[in-house]
Amino acid sequence: MNKRIEVIEAAEREGKLLLYAEKYDGHADRLEAKGQILADSDQLAFIYILEDPEHFTYVSISPDYWQHLEHARQNSVSVWAVINEEELELLSFHEELTELVQNISGNANYGDEMEGRVSGIFAG
Repeated sequence: MNKRIEVIEAAEREGKLLLYAEKYDGHADRLEAKGQILADSDQLAFIYILEDPEHFTYVSISPDYWQHLEHARQNSVSVWAVINEEELELLSFHEELTELVQNISGNANYGDEMEGRVSGIFAG
């Protein structure tokens, strides 16, 4: 069964953007970054996919943290998830985010609210 965890805090430290996730009920040390980001227009979130041998875990990033993502993207700051005190680099984050932002901008298929929020924060 797939799991979803929400980002609850973001901070830039030591040249990294750290996205702190809520408590995870699995083995965080077994998670691996998939290098893929999806849009969840129903929940207004970006979803970074992690996996372990048994399931996928979706790291949900709400608009509350998108300014942090854009700052990291514009400044080439690596993005990491902190899950149960384990740090995991989110591979290909900037490339995936840039592609997704370009797809969403001006595209009504993602819904007006998602498109508007993305266009308002990300430079494209």
